[in-house]
Amino acid sequence: MNSKTPKAGPSFVEFVIIISLMMSLTALSIDAMLPALPQIGSDLGVKNANDRQLIVSVIFLGLAIGQVFFGPLSDKTGRKPAVYAGYAIYIAGACISIFASSFPMMLGGRLLQGVGVSAPRSVILALVRDRYEGRAMAQVMSFVMTVFILVPMLAPTLGQAIMVFSNWRGIFVSFVLIALFSLAWFALRMPETLAPEHRAPFSLRRIINATFEIFKIRTAIGYTVSAGLVGGAFLGYLNSAQQIFQEQYALGERFPLIFAIIAFSLGLASFLNARLVMRYGMRFLVNWSLRIIFGLSAAAFGIAMFWAGQPPLWFPMAYLMLTFFSVGILFGNQNSLAMEPLGHLAGIGAAVVGSLSTLIQMPLGTIIGQSYNGTILPLILGIAILSGISLFVVRWAESK
Repeated sequence: MNSKTPKAGPSFVEFVIIISLMMSLTALSIDAMLPALPQIGSDLGVKNANDRQLIVSVIFLGLAIGQVFFGPLSDKTGRKPAVYAGYAIYIAGACISIFASSFPMMLGGRLLQGVGVSAPRSVILALVRDRYEGRAMAQVMSFVMTVFILVPMLAPTLGQAIMVFSNWRGIFVSFVLIALFSLAWFALRMPETLAPEHRAPFSLRRIINATFEIFKIRTAIGYTVSAGLVGGAFLGYLNSAQQIFQEQYALGERFPLIFAIIAFSLGLASFLNARLVMRYGMRFLVNWSLRIIFGLSAAAFGIAMFWAGQPPLWFPMAYLMLTFFSVGILFGNQNSLAMEPLGHLAGIGAAVVGSLSTLIQMPLGTIIGQSYNGTILPLILGIAILSGISLFVVRWAESK
């Protein structure tokens, strides 16, 4: 069997829309801030331009911390109460950021936002696993990731539009409103997917034992690490994008448009993956996508060297669109392959997969971002290295 019979609740389409909206809150919370980074840095007294990137990367630390907690919590209380608790923390963090008077206060609010948004991010993986499995699960996750990735096409534009009529604090107000809307829809339409008889106690011993069991499953850990490496490359791009396009290439208010064009390649890939995965399978697509990313990045780094890291705008755009098309193929498949053998540990499995991959990607993406030196070379080199290591890890995961 490749899929389970879904329990009563919303239709397939409504199910995908609800969880996509909830999942997209993470991307919205990150990408809508990008046009505002210079103003936030100026208002809060940030002297080093690279330090502004922490507004983006610190939310990933919160994601990593929160997923360890909310996944197992959802196994005890059910999926919905855990989501409610996460939303409450997220809204509190957004409110702290609204009234932030210093950079540390801003980072504290962003950390809480990351902890809070980790609830829907991690519990949704378990929720989907409750209802689907195999290639059907990958198909659902592909549609979800399509929306999740398409959000960045609009998020920077939303942030910039809000700043026309308000300032960067208004962006955080929009986060609160969107969170309340998605929470209400989830509460009213989504049934609880974890039956009471399948719930497990929340205990440290159970979490540790389950984690050790998961670490013994080569495919689960291998694809989790691979996802973290690819996520680190993507986070490196998110950290660097505003400085590369808005400052290095002096695009100014055109930055959201360029960002949207590149994001479109990610969304298109995730959308096509829903069909491709049913024909070719997840492992085939993951292997070939990693090979393409590594090959493109190695070639692009060599070519960019001839321009001393300052090639014309069309070059980084073409490279990033081709590269992130392959990344879009990877996202849903890597998570699904990591979760596939964890049906009996869905809640903790989602927590470990999500937390470990995020813990891997945060420092790697931060290193790439902090290495920005006014050229695109650190970004391309970072993507090349991480995709190469990821390909090696995938081969290890699939070896007997």
